[in-house]
Formats: sequence, structure tokens, C-alpha cells
Amino acid sequence: MYKHVGRIKTNQRKVIVAYRTVPGEPENCIVVTTENLMAEEHDALMKLVESDGGQNEDVFANAMARARLPDGRIILAGFHVTGKMQKVPTDLVEMTPDRSTVINLTDLNKMIADQRGVSVEDLADIDAGNQTQVSEMATVSDMPIVEDAVPSTDGAVIDDAALAAQYRSQADTMFKEAKRLREQAEELVPTKKKKSVAESA
Repeated sequence: MYKHVGRIKTNQRKVIVAYRTVPGEPENCIVVTTENLMAEEHDALMKLVESDGGQNEDVFANAMARARLPDGRIILAGFHVTGKMQKVPTDLVEMTPDRSTVINLTDLNKMIADQRGVSVEDLADIDAGNQTQVSEMATVSDMPIVEDAVPSTDGAVIDDAALAAQYRSQADTMFKEAKRLREQAEELVPTKKKKSVAESA
């Protein structure tokens, strides 16, 4: 059984819940849609989810702020900058800690708030106060809500504009990574330049 694992109710796309609530917006949460990740990003995130460090955190973003991707980037900052994190209404997220359990995130937040003897609004503030070294919270609060998480004609979680922005961001990231790897390769074994006809003559 794993915490932080869920899916979008309208299309069953798997997500990892980074923030169960957002301060001032207890009806919204921040998720990472796993199918939008590159293979190495996905593996790093799932390894973190399954780790003791990930499971011991009530706010998974705390664990994301400590762990790194294979390329050295902090997971939370890396996903935030590249548009991998989305703000969606909590009632559109179903938590699936195991194959036989499904609970709506809105209901889960209410249960946790009741257990602590506070309101869901207070819970959002408490969770924010319990975050350690999570500078992204100030900016995720300003994220637009992904309206297409509400059933759309094609069942998509994000609209075409947001998806295009994600693709461009991913392309930029991959371009920079390719450039970095090429520079490292050149340092190890410089490319031999072919002699021109004039030089060989």
C-alpha cells in the first residue's frame, strides 16, 4: 500500500499527488501525471514514492524537494520548471493506495481534517506550514487550474495549449540535455575533423 498514488477520475490517467491541498484553495491539489514523464523521470519519481522517505511524508512535495533526477536536478524544481506539475480540483482525483482501494481526494482530505480536529481550509494551511525547504509552493499557488480535467470531449486532462507548452518545455529540456551530453563526449574523445581536399593536396 502506497500513499500519494492516484488517478484522474474522468480518464483513469495515473498521477502522483505532490500537494493534497493548496493554501487558500483547499478544493485544489497539485499532481504529476506520470505518463507525461520521460522514462528516467518516471523511474526516479516512482522509486521515491515507494521509498521510506516518500511514504513517511504527509506532503509528498517535501520528499520531491530532497531527491534528485538522474541528471542531477531536484525533482520538485525540475518538474515545476518543465510544466510537469498540474493544479486540478481534488474531487477529480481518486487515491489508489492499492488495487482494491479507491477514495476521492476531497473525501480523504476531509477525513484527515476530521482526525486532526480542523477544517479542510485549516488543513491546507497546516500542511503548508509543515513543508520543509519547498520553495515551489509560492509559485504553484499561482498555477492556473487545469479546467479540462473536468470531462472534455476527448477525456483529456489538459487542453491542447497546455499540452503544446509541455511538449515545447520537454523539447527544450531534451535539447539542453543533448547539448550537455555532446559537450561531455567531446571532452572525452574530441571529434576528428575530416581534412579538406585543399589540405590533403
